[in-house]
Amino acid sequence: MFATPAFAQAAGGGAGSAFASFVPLILIFAIMYFLLIRPQQKKVKEHQKMVEGLRRGDQVVTAGGLVGKVTKVREDGEVEVELADNVKVRVVKSTIATVRNKTEPAEG
Repeated sequence: MFATPAFAQAAGGGAGSAFASFVPLILIFAIMYFLLIRPQQKKVKEHQKMVEGLRRGDQVVTAGGLVGKVTKVREDGEVEVELADNVKVRVVKSTIATVRNKTEPAEG
């Protein structure tokens, strides 16, 4: 049995071919990072900033679809939202989906 030139060339790959086989894997991870992971982290930071900026009088929409006005911001991670006249509920801050109308900060 004689070795054909094709088998002889394939056998001498060495360290260069090992690195070359990882390059597509590294490129796929980089693409996934820039297309999926990084935008999601940015979105989470923006949501946290929005939630921390809640104040009394803001009109908010919860993740459940309830629309109301913030009447009290608590320190324990909750806000009190007025849905209708004399109907107030306590809502976890992280479940606030959007802030429709921001109130201006009080001067003085």
